[in-house]
Amino acid sequence: MQKYQKMLAAVTLSFFGAAAAAQDYPSKPISLIVPFSPGGTNDIVGRLVAKDMSTTLKQSIVPENRPGASGTIGANYVAKAPNDGYTLLVTDLSFAMAPGLYKHLPFDPVKDFSHITTVASVPFVMVVNLGVKANTVKEFVALSKAAPGSINYGSAGRGTNTHLGGELFRLKTGADLTHIPYKGASAAMQDLLGGRIQVIFTALPTALNFIQSGKVRALMVTGDKRVPMLPDVPTAKEAGVPDMGLKFWVGIAAPANTPPAVVAKLNKAVLAGLADPEDKKTFADIGMDVIGDNPAQATRFVETEVNNWRQVMKAANITAE
Repeated sequence: MQKYQKMLAAVTLSFFGAAAAAQDYPSKPISLIVPFSPGGTNDIVGRLVAKDMSTTLKQSIVPENRPGASGTIGANYVAKAPNDGYTLLVTDLSFAMAPGLYKHLPFDPVKDFSHITTVASVPFVMVVNLGVKANTVKEFVALSKAAPGSINYGSAGRGTNTHLGGELFRLKTGADLTHIPYKGASAAMQDLLGGRIQVIFTALPTALNFIQSGKVRALMVTGDKRVPMLPDVPTAKEAGVPDMGLKFWVGIAAPANTPPAVVAKLNKAVLAGLADPEDKKTFADIGMDVIGDNPAQATRFVETEVNNWRQVMKAANITAE
């Protein structure tokens, strides 16, 4: 009996200790790890969320770029960090793709993280250099087949969502494309502008300013409807690629077993920012749809994405390293 009383006392002390810690949280600055180079959509969204969370939590949220290995370096850093809520991760589509790309991935995207929320999603856009003699997807595919090996598509690196976007397009259309990996979406975009590559499949915010300024040409967006800021750009279905339902998303996560009260507090802080009219306009202006789900929903979403992309990679014959 005495043994069980001691166990109960220990559990009770642990519970109240965690509750007290959550009540005091955060008492110091929080690191928000962005696992890619500056300038990409995940970086844009991460910094916006960090600003809002800082206001709500009344504590500094410091974005830190830790790029490399298709985002897995930054993700692994957070997976191994203390689960006290002071090291967070910006997750995205590449995060869910990683298990299908790496045989010895040092973390599990579902089990090794406490998912806080899915922030927002946005369609991909297919953009070409102005020198490409194609104004439609159909013309582009015909051009690639007429001159095999002449069309290069850029990505933010092997295994990133921009890589898989290109492979999915190739799989669905039979286009003859050569993959050129870069260290970040911004570097790929610069080479697209310079004509060293011919096409990129990327999240809309990364390319939007270049499209609107006439520096590149958009051939399609991958959502199920046209985006208001590019009303003349057809959807994938309209362009003849009905199965190209590709969406980029961004989420926020903490290491696994972060105290539920801390996760709830972080979720509330992110959602408070997403509800702000100014933020809603900012997201709308870059073509993003706000989601803001709860931790359980965010976890299920990541699990579904991991399973879906395993199937896509198998169909595209993309093997794990």
